[in-house]
Amino acid sequence: MGQQIKLTASDHFQLGGYRADPAGAAPAAVVVIQEIFGVNHHIRAVCDRLAGEGYVAIAPAIFDRIQPNFQCGYSPDEVATARQFIANPDWAAMLRDTQAAIDAVRDVGPIGIIGFCLGGSIAYAAATKLSGLSAAIGYYGGAIVRFADDKPQVPTQLHFGEKDAGIPLSDVAAIRTKRPDVEIHVYPGAQHGFHCDERASYDKASADIAWPRSMAFLRKHLVA
Repeated sequence: MGQQIKLTASDHFQLGGYRADPAGAAPAAVVVIQEIFGVNHHIRAVCDRLAGEGYVAIAPAIFDRIQPNFQCGYSPDEVATARQFIANPDWAAMLRDTQAAIDAVRDVGPIGIIGFCLGGSIAYAAATKLSGLSAAIGYYGGAIVRFADDKPQVPTQLHFGEKDAGIPLSDVAAIRTKRPDVEIHVYPGAQHGFHCDERASYDKASADIAWPRSMAFLRKHLVA
C-alpha cells in the first residue's frame, strides 16, 4: 500500500520517509511520527492503517540526520541501541523534518499529526510550533510535560498508560493542570508502548479503545 519517499527540510537536508495512500480520494492527511525505533514495520503499519481509514499518511524518517535509514525492533539490545539517538535530542531538527512532511501533503487537504513515544512528544511540540496542522494526537510522549507551558495552536489529544514506568502520573497531572485545553486519556494498567502490537507491553484492551478514540478525533477536526 505504501512507498518509500524523499523529503526536503527547510535547511535543504534530504530525509527519507514512508507514504501510504488510500484507494480513493483522501479528504485529509496525517503525519505519523516514529518511536525511537525509526520508521520501522510498526510505523509503516500505522500509516497503512490510516490509509485504510481514508487518509494519506506520511512518516518522516527523523533520525536520518544521525543514521540514514535506521530502523529496528524491540529486543532489549535494540532498545538500548535506539536509546542512544535521544541521549541529546535535537528537537529543532526533528521539527524541521516534521514540517517537511507536513508541507509534502498540503495539497491533500487538512492535516493532522499522530506520534508515538518520542513521536508523541514531537506531535505535541508540532502542535505548538509548526504551521499547517489542524489536529494533533500524542501517545505516551515523555517530554510533553517539559513542553506543557507551550499552548497548542490546534485541537490536541494525548494518551498515556497508567503503569508507564517512564511517565509518572504526576507528569500527566502536571500536563492537565497547565493545559486544561488539551484532551487527555489515561488507560488503566497500560504500560509504555501499549498501542504497539509488536512490543511486549502491548495492551490490546487499551489499544482497542485508544485507536477508535483517535480516529473520531481526526474525523471531527479534519473531515467534519
